[in-house]
Amino acid sequence: MRRFSTVPFKGTKEQEAQLRSWLEEHKAMPGVAMPALQKAQEIYGYLPIEVQRIVADALDRPLAEIYGISTFYSQFSLCPKGEYKISVCLGTACYVKGSGKIYEALQQKLGITGGECTADGKFSLDACRCIGACGLAPVMTINDDVYGRLTGDELDSILAKY
Repeated sequence: MRRFSTVPFKGTKEQEAQLRSWLEEHKAMPGVAMPALQKAQEIYGYLPIEVQRIVADALDRPLAEIYGISTFYSQFSLCPKGEYKISVCLGTACYVKGSGKIYEALQQKLGITGGECTADGKFSLDACRCIGACGLAPVMTINDDVYGRLTGDELDSILAKY
């Protein structure tokens, strides 16, 4: 899995001003790096290297330290999420029924790997462990829409809806 996005960074001046204001107000707080990255991800939706540099500079911390935190914790994403967030369940019931093949097929169709976003920003793809719909295995969601009993043959028609 690639850890960096191929989608160009599109941060706005307003987002940067909001982040810098928060950083200025909280930079003396003990252990501020983690909440700073949480705030940055809240503002931007993910943590591209450009945003990590802003955090590092404002907190007078090495970029390597900020990057280390960003990549260590699974709550942080270095890639943007698409307009349509696809999540394929790889929990036991779904996996046994073929969700691994569904996940692989989606990676091929979208031209991305798990955790990435398509270049047009339309779709992002992730795996999850269990969504509690084992009776519909294998299952995937696109935003709030649930698709179950997948075979792979219906993926093109499902994606065409979005």
